[in-house]
Amino acid sequence: QVQLQESGGGSVQVGGSLRLSCTASSDSHSTLIMGWFRQAPGKEREGVATIAHGSATSYSDSVRGRFTVSRGDAKNTAVLEMNSLKYEDTAMYYCATGPPGGTARRGYYDRWDYWGQGTQVTVSS
Repeated sequence: QVQLQESGGGSVQVGGSLRLSCTASSDSHSTLIMGWFRQAPGKEREGVATIAHGSATSYSDSVRGRFTVSRGDAKNTAVLEMNSLKYEDTAMYYCATGPPGGTARRGYYDRWDYWGQGTQVTVSS
């Protein structure tokens, strides 16, 4: 069982920046792929970004060029740098981990095994 802890959410104005961090309770096969998805009220879950153990990344079309996902100093951590935030980025953001072998495309991964409780990001005008 892997537990994930997100931090860094909050409120920001349009055009601002936030940095989300995620730490997994262990470094295992199930944390080789890390990433983020988000869900806004009344909307479907949306993949945001993924990063593989070898640092290959993917992004959704809606955040590419504005968000950057990276591994932290420790293997079991991931960071999501969010710049030029838009009102439509408002959502609950969840960190997720999974083993390799699935399909990562445009910020979506089809083999998430674990995810955290989520951290709220609110962008206002």
